[in-house]
Amino acid sequence: CVKFQKRDVSSLATESQLNRMDSRFPSLGSTYREIRQKLEFTMSEYRELMDHCDNLGILFMVTPFDVRSLEDLELLGVENYKVASHGITNYPLLNKLAETGKPVVMSSGMSTMEELEVAAGILSSGKGVLAAILHCISSYPTPNDEINLNLIPELKRKFGKRVGYSGHELGMLPTFAAVAIGASVVERHFTRDCSQEGFDHHMSLDPAGLSTMVDSIRQIEAMQGDGKKKVLDSEMVARDKYRLSMVATADIQAGETLSRQMFEFRNPGTGIPPQNANEFVGRRLGKGVEKGELVLEGYFE
Repeated sequence: CVKFQKRDVSSLATESQLNRMDSRFPSLGSTYREIRQKLEFTMSEYRELMDHCDNLGILFMVTPFDVRSLEDLELLGVENYKVASHGITNYPLLNKLAETGKPVVMSSGMSTMEELEVAAGILSSGKGVLAAILHCISSYPTPNDEINLNLIPELKRKFGKRVGYSGHELGMLPTFAAVAIGASVVERHFTRDCSQEGFDHHMSLDPAGLSTMVDSIRQIEAMQGDGKKKVLDSEMVARDKYRLSMVATADIQAGETLSRQMFEFRNPGTGIPPQNANEFVGRRLGKGVEKGELVLEGYFE
C-alpha cells in the first residue's frame, strides 16, 4: 500500500498563519502557504499516481485533511482512506468518511482514549468501515522512551479492530518491536533521499531502508509462529539425545520383576521416560538387561 495526503491549502489554517514567513525550506517557498502549495499534487497528478498503483497492483490510499479534499478524492474514485492523528476531532470530515462506506484506517497520535472512542464510533456508524487503528506518537522524531508500544495490545482489546503502528522514529527498531508485539499494519514515511529539503525527509525511509524493513518484518512474522506449543521435528535430535530414559542400576535377569530400586534415569531419551516408569514397575522382563543400559519397553513380557 502507498498512501498520499491531500490538503485544500486555502482552508488549512488562518490567513495569518498561511502568510507568515517560513525560512525552513527556501527551495519550496518563503511562506507557509507557498511551501504547502508547492508540495500539493494536482488532481491530474493524483489520477496518474492512482493509475500507476493500479497497474502495479499496489493499494492506493489517501489521507484527506478536509471535507473539500475528500470530495475531490471521491470524484477521482479513491477507494481507501486514512485519518491523520490531527483529524481525530474533525467530526465533519469523519462523518463524511463514514458516509462513503469505504475502508478507513485511523491514526491515534495526540489523542486521548476518549477522543479515539468517539472517532471510532463515528467511523463505524452507518455504512462506515473502520478497517484499522494505528498506534502513533505525533512527535518528529519520536524518542524511544515515549513510543509506548504496550498500547498496541490495549487498543486491540479496547476496539476489537486490527491494530498497527505508524512510526516517526529514527531507524527501525521500534517498528520491529511493534510488529513483534502484535501490530499487523505498519506505516512509515518514505523518501527517495533522506537529505532532501522538505518536511520529514530526515526521519523517513529511503528505498534501501524500506526494503530492509519489509524483509525484516517478514522474518519477524515467520518467527512469531502459530503460538501453539509442540515438539518440532528440528528439536527431535536434541530431545532424543538429552531427555532421560530408564537405565538398569544393576544386571537384571530375564524373568525378574522390575522394582523401583532396579533403575534410574539417564540420557539418551530414546527409552522409557520418567513419566511412564510406574507403568512398568511390577512387570516381568522377558529379556535381561546389563547394568548401565537402557531398559526398553520391548524387554517386558
